Amino acid sequence: MGAVKQARQEAGLSLAQVGKGHVTAPAIFLIETGRTRPSLPTLEHIAQRTNKPVEFFLADPGGVSDHAQDGMVELEALLARGRYADAIELGHKLLSLGSSAYRLGPIRYHIARAHIQLGKPEPAGELLRQASAHFESVGDGLMLAECLALQASLAYLANSEWESAMRFYNEAIEVGGALNDLRRLALTYHGMSIAYRETGQNEAAMRFANRSLALLEVVRDRASLARIENDLGLLMMAKGDHPGAHQHLDRALELTGETEPEPGHANMILSLSELSLQEGNVDAAAELAEQGLRLAEQMQEGAAIAEAHMWLGRVAEERGDSDAVDREFELALAGLAEFGAGDRLLRCHGMYAEILERRGDLKRAYVHMKNAWSASRPGMLREQHQEAKRA
Repeated sequence: MGAVKQARQEAGLSLAQVGKGHVTAPAIFLIETGRTRPSLPTLEHIAQRTNKPVEFFLADPGGVSDHAQDGMVELEALLARGRYADAIELGHKLLSLGSSAYRLGPIRYHIARAHIQLGKPEPAGELLRQASAHFESVGDGLMLAECLALQASLAYLANSEWESAMRFYNEAIEVGGALNDLRRLALTYHGMSIAYRETGQNEAAMRFANRSLALLEVVRDRASLARIENDLGLLMMAKGDHPGAHQHLDRALELTGETEPEPGHANMILSLSELSLQEGNVDAAAELAEQGLRLAEQMQEGAAIAEAHMWLGRVAEERGDSDAVDREFELALAGLAEFGAGDRLLRCHGMYAEILERRGDLKRAYVHMKNAWSASRPGMLREQHQEAKRA
């Protein structure tokens, strides 16, 4: 417990002053010299007296095996399998275990990750703030960079503020760039690429995506490589470069084809469905959208399920089936609103409005254009969804 002595000396306090009102000076001495372990209430008292967060004094005692340690392994496994609701439930259970005190930061970080994956930014904010304080206090720069990157995602989810997101990503790059962890830096570059893409700065987006790709090639992270290749394919598609898009999207599927399906795999298939529609290959687009839908349902990825219905709606329009168009877009819009996919919800409303306008249904087209505008405004998504249900 050398951290206790450090904190006491930095605060300019004596042993007696630190323990005042709670424990004796000899007890503080025994804690500082590692001869006894303090209880969590004692640590909280010391933290208050020295003006340090509790996390400053918490370190993982190597070699310890307890329920919290086993639970952390299970928590990370649930996140890896995309079982975010289960991860949140387990994470809160772990927070209540006194034996897991030294893991408070990692647990909160993982719970925040799960909330963000479910498109629920509100509970994630305070968890990330607390996790960041923990990692900063114990000098874990790698995890601090991870928290900053998650805060960037949160800035967009909560308020569609890509400018704020880019500031967080830049901070994460500053922290992560000084560290020897190429994978974390690569994923931060990936986040920066997405932020630039969403603000319409495609050239900058491609620069950061290619930086990420180069680093991930070095560390041979196939799953992350696949996601970057998919994003580069979308950027090429936006430029109208269909051969370039195919090159990246096909490689994304190739990188995931030899492994069990992972979260995000369905989105890669749906990207190819979109590309097939742009190329006028309706049958291929339909087959890919159906395949993406089945995989998204298998992985329980609500936003991807909704997007699959959106592309099936576009396929139905190409085939002249108005009833199927309405049915698929109704499912898509409900799903995207439920899972908080703001950017995709905006796109879906806009796409359906264009279809309705071509059909001559100007009244309903106007409603969806209005909803698209609302979806682009911070804080209005849930309100508009409730209004739509009442209508």
